[in-house]
Amino acid sequence: MPRKLGQHFLIRDSVLEKLAAAACGERAPRVIEIGPGRGALTRHLLLRADEIHAVELDSSLVQYLRTKFAAEPKLNVHEADVLATDLTQWGAAVITGNLPYYITSPIVEKFLHLDARFDRAVFLMQWEVAERIVAQPGTRDYGYLSVCVQLVCEVELICKVPPSAFAPPPKVDSAGVRFVRRSSLPENFASLRKLVSRSFAHKRKTLRNNLRPFYGAATDYLPEAGLRAEQLTAAQFVDLHSRLEVGSEVQA
Repeated sequence: MPRKLGQHFLIRDSVLEKLAAAACGERAPRVIEIGPGRGALTRHLLLRADEIHAVELDSSLVQYLRTKFAAEPKLNVHEADVLATDLTQWGAAVITGNLPYYITSPIVEKFLHLDARFDRAVFLMQWEVAERIVAQPGTRDYGYLSVCVQLVCEVELICKVPPSAFAPPPKVDSAGVRFVRRSSLPENFASLRKLVSRSFAHKRKTLRNNLRPFYGAATDYLPEAGLRAEQLTAAQFVDLHSRLEVGSEVQA
């Protein structure tokens, strides 16, 4: 079959099984698979899930999957753009997939905005993006993406995957990452994310210098004022936000 849309198909069974197990455990009632491609991961998910909704944009792959799995009643193949698809329409589900590199961040963002019925996801993504997502304070890769994801989920690196595990092989390593949604979000989450974004606007500047244009003199009295954003944990950002009252925000 021709390869379209920048696809790199994961073909190594040991990695496929590891991803399916991380997503489903022994059994999952429902799974949404993003970008099933030729059905390599789908095949492993079918052994662990009672119902699968596979969302595929490539019409030739949709036809291929419907033919290949024609005798499999648990699998529903949907020809659609995942970014324009309401993933809640089938009910609570685990979400997984080998994500196209060019839309990894929007898909992760889409998962973060789902509700508590979607309690976990396992995504295969470019290694450098995975490094940023799981990064800890004080490390080079820790930044806005790290904090925003970790405010919503506990994240875990499942495996590192070399280019040789794909056909055709990409030019970079990949990684499987598991996201487990926290039981609740911090209050005023949109405002908190804005604070995090502003804190990391200039990574070498202190929090005082990054935040003073937005929150005024209140920033001068923060115990963290002389620190840089990369030194704060996600929980410390929540605490910082609670002390910077919404009313203290000033016009930039």
